[in-house]
Amino acid sequence: MGPSEASGRLPPEARDGGGSRRAPRPRGLCAEPLERRPRAGLGPREAAECGGAPARRQRDTQALLPVPQAMELRKRDYHVERPLLNQEQLEELGCWTSATGTRQWRTWFQCSHARARALLFQHLPVLAWLPRYPLRDWLLGDLLAGLSVAIMQLPQGLAYALLAGLPPVFGLYSSFYPVFVYFLFGTSRHISVGTFAVMSVMVGSVTESLAPDENFLQAVNSTIDEATRDATRVELASTLSVLVGLFQVGLGLVRFGFVVTYLSEPLVRGYTTAASVQVFVSQLKYVFGLQLSSRSGPLSLIYLIGATAISYGVGLKHRFGVDIVGNIPAGLVPPAAPNPQLFASLVGYAFTIAVVGFAIAISLGKIFALRHGYRVDSNQELVALGLSNLIGGIFQCFPVSCSMSRSLVQEGAGGNTQVAGAVSSLFILIIIVKLGELFRDLPKAVLAAAIIVNLKGMLMQFTDIPSLWKSNRMDLLIWLVTFVATILLNLDIGLAVAVVFSLLLVVVRTQLPHYSVLGQVTDTDIYQDVAEYSEAREVPGVKVFRSSATMYFANAELYSDALKQRCGIDVDHLMSQKKKRLRKKEQKLKRLQKTLQKQTAASEGTSVSIHVNTSVRDMESNNVEDSKAQQASTGNEVEDIAAGGQEDTKASNGSTLKALGLPQPHFHSLVLDLSALSFVDTVCIKSLKNIFRDFREIEVEVYLAACHTPVVTQLEAGHFFDASITKQHLFASVHDAVLFALQHPKSSPANPVLMTKL
Repeated sequence: MGPSEASGRLPPEARDGGGSRRAPRPRGLCAEPLERRPRAGLGPREAAECGGAPARRQRDTQALLPVPQAMELRKRDYHVERPLLNQEQLEELGCWTSATGTRQWRTWFQCSHARARALLFQHLPVLAWLPRYPLRDWLLGDLLAGLSVAIMQLPQGLAYALLAGLPPVFGLYSSFYPVFVYFLFGTSRHISVGTFAVMSVMVGSVTESLAPDENFLQAVNSTIDEATRDATRVELASTLSVLVGLFQVGLGLVRFGFVVTYLSEPLVRGYTTAASVQVFVSQLKYVFGLQLSSRSGPLSLIYLIGATAISYGVGLKHRFGVDIVGNIPAGLVPPAAPNPQLFASLVGYAFTIAVVGFAIAISLGKIFALRHGYRVDSNQELVALGLSNLIGGIFQCFPVSCSMSRSLVQEGAGGNTQVAGAVSSLFILIIIVKLGELFRDLPKAVLAAAIIVNLKGMLMQFTDIPSLWKSNRMDLLIWLVTFVATILLNLDIGLAVAVVFSLLLVVVRTQLPHYSVLGQVTDTDIYQDVAEYSEAREVPGVKVFRSSATMYFANAELYSDALKQRCGIDVDHLMSQKKKRLRKKEQKLKRLQKTLQKQTAASEGTSVSIHVNTSVRDMESNNVEDSKAQQASTGNEVEDIAAGGQEDTKASNGSTLKALGLPQPHFHSLVLDLSALSFVDTVCIKSLKNIFRDFREIEVEVYLAACHTPVVTQLEAGHFFDASITKQHLFASVHDAVLFALQHPKSSPANPVLMTKL
């Protein structure tokens, strides 16, 4: 095939729907490949179009022109001149070579001083930034930020321990150990790691479900043995923290940080909003001084609310005492090994808490990193947060993440690095060692009020509902489902339901893409949906089809159905009618052949007797002539049918639609725009082959266009290309395929590439 023009203009006869098959050369375009064009005798403009040396002189001339004239000249001279390219020619022209797979695992076992240093700095980032810490510029801001965060961390630590169902002092422990560990291993400069309301209420749901108050009732006076209960819950929470840390460290080491991408922003915001509602309701009993039995599991929030209403109805608002924080022992507790017997009952909760805690931390970390112009490593963040929980769990801490309110205070107070976090943790250490007794008489109602006030930011996320209604209702649906599921089914089950629903919604959206028939925008090589662009016109004889989503096993059948529907013809009905009429034609041919054979046998076995009687002889002669005439007529009919079948076989391996009396499609070529394909699977390849087979059956040739190189490689690996479908059916752009289809409206038997093989 000689080089052809790939221009923005279709030939006049193509636009008018008729004329010669050979298209004239469009204006201002090179009809030959650029390297073959002679440059002698070209003007500056033509030389610039074809890459000659005068192009540089023309650019220099344009630089000397006034700005408006230069812009007009550039607009007028915007041309792209190249030959028409199919995939084979494109690979040859671009010197395409398949990318060799890199074996990165080989570098894992290479040892060198530079590699050891890089690994040390990667997994212990404090060694990279602390030696270059500018004391004069940043130290004062980090000190003030650290003190400000510590002032917030103190009441929050005490209060969030109540959410976790633990004595308040363990909230102080969880505000010291994990914060200092993150100072060593974290990559975010501004987030404040420590106790967080959502994490605390998730831990509380675990401790209250596995160690409910009913299990610690004393038989003597039916009171609760608080000391034993608290010790059991502390063991549960610390073991849970160790498991959470192991999950996070393991996922970080295998570079599984991308898992957070499955938690979209609407999902996370809906989840944290529902968690804040649960936290708010759980603190009402401390605010109003109610003594209620705790519940956990699905519909637990409804039972809490119900108990509060009953308590108000029977007049339990009159209390005889106020709950206080109680004894806060001075000093640190010794480390304790986790209880392996609890692993089986905690592993499911641990994975959920690990994912939620990381999702919250990395979301805030990336927000601050984008604002201040540095990078946060998601995998190292998993390791850092995991080590914080792992080491903290050994020292009797419960799982932590980062707090939005404290992070905003740390940034606003002038914090520049995690030195601020280290300062806040040291201040908490001083309180634990020396000043803890000062908070012994602090009422729990005050801590509950502090929690409720700190929930303001998350409760303000209810404003997402009207904004998402206007911007994206699918995201609003995810937000609402996540919120309702978390409120009704508790935090762990609600998160699982939200993730499953979000993934199912993605699958459904890929099954309902936007299918469109494309037309050419006048005098351009741009093809747009004819239903959306009034100036886009379908090319006569060529149908161009596009899907907005990739085609894979879940929507391949829908793609084929939509294609046949948008083409305007009932492909399946036309194929069945063709097969039916072909069978009738074959049966008729067989009957005529049998009749011819019988007549031939009868004529050969007939002997004519010679009689003296002339009339008898004449009669027999007339019978023989009639028999020969009928035989000749039958033979001619069989020959006509056979000849017609042979001619049709040359064209389409069977009788044509026209010969069979069936309507012909109003287009002779179909172009599939595959630019939306990001990958192909075996079902997609089979569907594409079926499309080629079905449309060739109704005498329509199929071409593919705009495939990405990885998709072409996958098509080759899936044995898509063969003798009947080659890379010459795949074109660099839709316009290339349309031009080729116009120049070759029917498959030529002389060209083996274009022959139809059914």
